[in-house]
Amino acid sequence: MASIQTNVLPKSYTLPSVANASIAGPSSSRLLPVGPAYISHLRLTIHHDHSFEAHDAHLEKERQKLEEIQNSAANGDDDLGVGDEPESEELLALDPKEWKKHDYYAVLGLSHLRYKANAEQIKIAHRKKVLKHHPDKKASSTAPQSTSSLLTGVNLNTNDDAFFKCIAKAHEVLTNPEKRRQYDSVDHELMDAQEDDPIPSTFAKANKSLSDAEFFKIFTPIFERESRFSKKQPVPMLGDINASKEHVEGFYDSWYNFDSWRSFEWLDKEINEGSDNRDDKRYTEKKNKSERARRKKEDIARLRLLVDLTLSFDPRIKRIKQQEKEAREAKKAAKSAPASGAATPQKSKAQEEEEKRKKEEEEKIAKADAKKAKAAAANAAKKARRAARTRFITIAYALSREWKQI
Repeated sequence: MASIQTNVLPKSYTLPSVANASIAGPSSSRLLPVGPAYISHLRLTIHHDHSFEAHDAHLEKERQKLEEIQNSAANGDDDLGVGDEPESEELLALDPKEWKKHDYYAVLGLSHLRYKANAEQIKIAHRKKVLKHHPDKKASSTAPQSTSSLLTGVNLNTNDDAFFKCIAKAHEVLTNPEKRRQYDSVDHELMDAQEDDPIPSTFAKANKSLSDAEFFKIFTPIFERESRFSKKQPVPMLGDINASKEHVEGFYDSWYNFDSWRSFEWLDKEINEGSDNRDDKRYTEKKNKSERARRKKEDIARLRLLVDLTLSFDPRIKRIKQQEKEAREAKKAAKSAPASGAATPQKSKAQEEEEKRKKEEEEKIAKADAKKAKAAAANAAKKARRAARTRFITIAYALSREWKQI
């Protein structure tokens, strides 16, 4: 067992006098739970269940992740067209609690790609944002200083990791296929674009007519945008003015039978998880279900209205109808006009004579059959009268003999 060594007191040491000492009265003071030690304590308690080993493993994992991102950025790897979008102050000030209202493509810097962004592009964009907005990096470089001596060295920027939480949520949603489909169904850019779509009432009030160029400029982007929601791919596009009749008919047939996977779960009202009232939860779920059905029905009607409007202004329809009319007239003219001079009338006369001869023969046969049937009926009637007369005579003879015997 190890021993503890102490120094010997000097001979000149004297005990302090306590004759005039007094105990101070009680006083109150405000203690603030601040400082790096307190923050570390909270992280250890909340995230790692008081386990130092788990905390150290988490720090090591974060360090390796940052090194990997920094190395990939330093090596100048191809970012697959992700690029670096500017970040507005409004974007950086997003509240993580309002996560359903966020533009996740803008958060990750993918506004120029949006629903066309693939999994690899989302991964690269997330890495770039993490490298730029990691809380540890921001805390060491942009931490505001307090004027209070009690809070010296404490980072007061409570929104340091707010945008980082938005980045994490955007990555979570866009990497989950089901959640991404729900989000893409009500994407901010999509909803704004649909509000600008043409409607029949606007054209009717303005008595508007469109040139060929204006027609394709207005309606082509609309169907390219809506085609992403089709369960059957690829979807026929509008085409151009020189499209064939088959292409035009196939386009309208496909869009009038459009089967959309678009859903509206993202707009559901959140169920209060802290509430124990089952009736409230059931009511909210029922309300969300009915709202989804209503929005789906309105979306189908909106798309059908767009197809009707496109059909009414399509310049190719008029051309196709004119071509069909000309074809019918040409066919009618070909039937009425003789094909080769006098040969056709002679042929027609011979046919008429043959038909007349056949008809006369059929009439003769019918008359002969009718005559034979009439004669047969007369013979049958004559035989019946003869038989009746014979029976009458026989009965009369039998009666006369019986009368004589009596």
